[in-house]
Amino acid sequence: MRTITILGGSGFLGSQLSFFLSKNSNNRVIIFDKKKTNKIEKNQKFIKGNILNTKQLSRAIKKSDYVFNFAALADLNDARNKPLETAMINVIGTIKALQISKKFKVKKFIQASSIYANSEQGGFYGSSKKAAEDYIEKFNKKFKLKFTILRFGSLFGNGADRSNGINIIIDYALKNESLLYKGSKKAARKYIHVLDACRACAKAISKKYDNKYLNITGKNKIKITKLLNIMSDITNISKKKIFYKNFPNEGHYISEPKKFIPRRGINLNLIKYQDFKKGLTSQYIERKKKYKLW
Repeated sequence: MRTITILGGSGFLGSQLSFFLSKNSNNRVIIFDKKKTNKIEKNQKFIKGNILNTKQLSRAIKKSDYVFNFAALADLNDARNKPLETAMINVIGTIKALQISKKFKVKKFIQASSIYANSEQGGFYGSSKKAAEDYIEKFNKKFKLKFTILRFGSLFGNGADRSNGINIIIDYALKNESLLYKGSKKAARKYIHVLDACRACAKAISKKYDNKYLNITGKNKIKITKLLNIMSDITNISKKKIFYKNFPNEGHYISEPKKFIPRRGINLNLIKYQDFKKGLTSQYIERKKKYKLW
């Protein structure tokens, strides 16, 4: 039997994955989250805790073979207004999980990242995911901790919260009997159902994907105009009641995220520089004086 810990296991994807993995009797699933999941299966264990709490996190990871890290501040608009909290959870939380995984010799660390991690977009959320990926890669090089990074696209399906893009459209339709998309009419996404995402996550455990970056998106790109037409059919709302409103969705992409391009620095040259040898001599004398006091 193998033990799999899911950090953030009560969330949208985490809860679905914990149930999916529990169908295999060879899996023992540990769910770690601040809030308890609705139902605990026979081969599951729930541990309440915060990813920033080392003691609680250690308890969840110490007997694990594989760790999925889904604990995150994942809403782009929320992250835009909470840059420090985003960094603490998405970056520092990941580093804590990496350190504990290394300590307890976890076979592989599987990180829920985002397609924004490799793009110029995504605001503070994208930056946090990019930084977390970099730490994971460095842990692999320094400590040989194996990893798989899952860059998710737009998820949909049962169990999504109100910040989910599809649920925002549905909730507006239920309240106003019309369909509204706040953003560009040119927008398109490769939507992936949460159950398909779960199957992809399960595959990621395989050695075949050790130290790999995997894009987890839908097969086809769906234009927002097509999505709202489908929603019109489902809700029986007339297509005449489909509206688009330009909205400052800072950090959101329209069609495909632009790839991240490293920014090259410009040399700022001074007219005059300190003499190198004199500078070294001065530093040596200063340290020598302090050395005598040690």
